Amino acid sequence: MTDIKDVLFLCTGNSARSVLGEVLVNELGKGRFRAYSAGSQPTGTPNPFAIDLLNGLGYDTSYVRSKSWDEFSGADAPVMDYVITVCSSAAGETCPYWPGAPVGAHWGIPDPAGAGETEAENREAFRVAYGRMRQRVEAFLALPLGRMNLAEQKVALAKIGAESEGAA
Repeated sequence: MTDIKDVLFLCTGNSARSVLGEVLVNELGKGRFRAYSAGSQPTGTPNPFAIDLLNGLGYDTSYVRSKSWDEFSGADAPVMDYVITVCSSAAGETCPYWPGAPVGAHWGIPDPAGAGETEAENREAFRVAYGRMRQRVEAFLALPLGRMNLAEQKVALAKIGAESEGAA
């Protein structure tokens, strides 16, 4: 695999889980992958707990913003190689047509936004979601994608979502 592959993470609000996936793939898969995130009903701003966590871990979040998945369905949009839903509601929604017939998968992760009653509980929920997403991203990046056909890739990505700790 010599060319950079494009990955799109989808969630309803595009403020937490999809942002975590986008940043992790961009950082850990640098040079091999380029990741984006979007939502069916974007909140308009990334969740501050997600940004604080990622910044605290040393990741660049300067480019992160909450945006509609419509940005990635137009003729001038990058052609995705992989589209991964990370919340159950986005997985069940009718998605736009993705040019290039990307490999799709669902990696459900419980929503950390508003999961706790205190700031400490909310921060812990984001740490847990980050850990689950990182585990999945690392498994994805370890796949020998260049030696797999599209059907094998689809099975492998689905398996990552189904077998990872905290699958939802």
